[in-house]
Amino acid sequence: MKFGWTANVQALHKRRMFQGLALAGMIIAAPGSAGGISGVDVRDNHVVVRFDDRVNGASAFLLDSPRRIALDIDGAQMRRAQFTPGQGNISAVRQGQLSGGTARVVLDLASPATLGDAQMAADGKSLSFSLRDVTDQRFRSEVGRGRTRFDAPADMAARPQKRIHSITVPIPAAARGLSLPPVEGAHDGSRPLIVIDAGHGGHDPGAINKENGKREKDVTLAIAQAIRDQLVKGGRVRVALTRDDDKFLVLQERYGIARKMGADLFISIHADAAENTEAHGATVYTLSETASDREAARLAARENKADIINGVNLGGQSGDVSSILIDLTQRESMNISANFARLLQREAAPYVPFRSAYHRFASLMVLKAPDTPSILFETGYISNADDSAFLSSREGQGKIARGVARAIEVHFARKLAMRDGTVGG
Repeated sequence: MKFGWTANVQALHKRRMFQGLALAGMIIAAPGSAGGISGVDVRDNHVVVRFDDRVNGASAFLLDSPRRIALDIDGAQMRRAQFTPGQGNISAVRQGQLSGGTARVVLDLASPATLGDAQMAADGKSLSFSLRDVTDQRFRSEVGRGRTRFDAPADMAARPQKRIHSITVPIPAAARGLSLPPVEGAHDGSRPLIVIDAGHGGHDPGAINKENGKREKDVTLAIAQAIRDQLVKGGRVRVALTRDDDKFLVLQERYGIARKMGADLFISIHADAAENTEAHGATVYTLSETASDREAARLAARENKADIINGVNLGGQSGDVSSILIDLTQRESMNISANFARLLQREAAPYVPFRSAYHRFASLMVLKAPDTPSILFETGYISNADDSAFLSSREGQGKIARGVARAIEVHFARKLAMRDGTVGG
């Protein structure tokens, strides 16, 4: 992702950018008709964002710790625009390219304020608004209430060109939405719910072993089913699978199922591949917007493309989800996820061979449910002969299932003990 700075500010703001801007949707493909951000003018508590061409609209939302206002400009491209500071409570302005056609402008606030009197210019080339001083308590109450949207004037919409031909395509019946999977295991609704996600599926085979033809989507489904069966047998938790057959789910649907079901833990099962066929062993990934190493960045780039078919992104992530993703309340879920990753290695190591650097961080879309602790478990390398045989065998799948089940049971036993005060924090 490209970032541009609109002011020479202290290094603190640079750190805040990488800590606070967990920007979703990493596709950089600048359309020629998009307007570039040409300037951000601040006069006291009045702000004008100027563009060198018309844009389609904008939305804004508040963020805390640190206090800031985020603006998403639809149909805009990031530029090295001039920031004209005023005497108000905006201390710095930053930019980022959220997606190919959407730029983000972030206003750092020196004191709490909310946004008012916002409007797009008739020509679509500027957005203006005022800042209203509020108390800390009022500001915090406004954070997380969603977006304020500013639509472009209707009379500036581009008129379609006249066509001398027409194309007729069949329109399928309206989708009824994604049905939630059945819950198995303990019949006590108060027991923890674990959602297991078998990576890839349908037209997307995932990684493939070039020698024996083993496919990631088949291996992950078998492992997910083995984990489910082991957890059901234990009787201590409830469990559901995002897919129990060979069907395709986009990444948002995968963690969306966990969110809709109120899952206490989300585990996405995968098998890695590498050009070096000697690479072997399991790895656990948890969410971070900064990759821990090149391998983590490589894996995120590969896995995050699972929704793109022939250049079309089937995921279509909504703006509302994007605003949630950068909210720092996600930190608690990320901490729980990291703790579970370490616990999983400890409990599963007697059954599953792990890599020496078993815990890695990456910006994986499938882990971005803000309120559900989530991990991606790369159970081994399907490109490696030994790992491929282990992952494809009933014995290997059973060992993985026992290791994962042990970690889950210890994890929730700890939580229960801490809640009841029988152990220290």
